[in-house]
Amino acid sequence: MSKGVTFLNPKSAPKPGMYSHVAIAEGGRIAYVAGQTSTDMAGTPVSGTDFAGQIPVVFGHLMNVFKELGCDQTDVLQYTTYLVGTDKREAWQKGRMELFKTLYPDGKYPPNTLLIVSGLAKPEYLLEISAIVRLRD
Repeated sequence: MSKGVTFLNPKSAPKPGMYSHVAIAEGGRIAYVAGQTSTDMAGTPVSGTDFAGQIPVVFGHLMNVFKELGCDQTDVLQYTTYLVGTDKREAWQKGRMELFKTLYPDGKYPPNTLLIVSGLAKPEYLLEISAIVRLRD
């Protein structure tokens, strides 16, 4: 049985926020999870212009995918987060902080790359998150 994921913050790198600089997968296969957006199960956008309301929907989709893969948020090696517009950054940080208190109560956060973009696949999408996850043996 594999050991899981180890997170590192090298002393040679700046102090991180709610992320780690390095994630090392110790055994297992790797899955690349496509960007998840705020949609219902039929693919219809939900939460419209309510950015804060999109955060739990997007993470809910990610957690459902992880569960079907036989893993969970502790197996995430990296998130890539896309925000539409710089004006969403503060709301993103606040929403993520609240959510990560329950997802990562030990404070061991996976690496995250945050990209500010001008738009996503549909105008209603204000947030999209993809993930790289270690599959358990």
